[in-house]
Amino acid sequence: MQRPRVVVSLGASADGKVALTREQLLMGTVSGALFSAMSPPAADPALCDPMEAVKLQYGCNATLEGSGSLVGNDAVPAPLPAYGDDPARLYSHFLPPEKPSLPSPPHMWFTAVDGRGRVRWTEDHENWDILVLVCRSTPSDYLAYLRSRNICYLVAGEQHVDLAQAITAMGAELGIRCVLSTAGGALQGALLRADLIDELHLSIAPALVGGLGTPTIMDGRPLDIGEAPTPLRLLSVLTDTAGTVRLHYEVIHDSADSAHG
Repeated sequence: MQRPRVVVSLGASADGKVALTREQLLMGTVSGALFSAMSPPAADPALCDPMEAVKLQYGCNATLEGSGSLVGNDAVPAPLPAYGDDPARLYSHFLPPEKPSLPSPPHMWFTAVDGRGRVRWTEDHENWDILVLVCRSTPSDYLAYLRSRNICYLVAGEQHVDLAQAITAMGAELGIRCVLSTAGGALQGALLRADLIDELHLSIAPALVGGLGTPTIMDGRPLDIGEAPTPLRLLSVLTDTAGTVRLHYEVIHDSADSAHG
């Protein structure tokens, strides 16, 4: 089974920052509004909706986020009821039979990597289903909670979510052919180091954020000494009079071992 294609879509400042500070979430907050305002309206907007592009080209029906985009690093999740039964049965994929097994627009999967079990899911969406990527060290109470909410999850990895296994399972178990990752720099950096990124859509705002430790488009493990950067092939450049630049790259993989669907 070839893994799904992984397309990364990010908005960043001219200095590559994807947040204002490490402590401020962008989703649905004042900080998010400030970040969005870095790209001012333009009379000639360079229209490019990565989600619509990947839907059209690859039949994409899944997005990917990290738990850090949904829950602050200092947030204390609400306690969950203790799971008193045999936890062993929880550590296998949980895919309720009524969930679709093949792409069926307009259905979409909102996928989150949450090996620590931090996110509490309180909202439902008519055209989206939640899919959580967990591992064998994820607390059993959290897996029981997901099952009680009828939320699908895939188990991949031991102490941490194995992204390569998880994304391959998304294709094998759910027929997903393409994943659009809109996550923060930590997860994007993990995808990069695992050689899982196939394309990059990058929107650069005409603004500077600065700040040592402020998340960038690709965080995570630095290169080893002698390890080469990942090469890219430019596919397109779009600009507007307000100063926003939209870049579209293809990743040049080293070998056929990183083949995708």
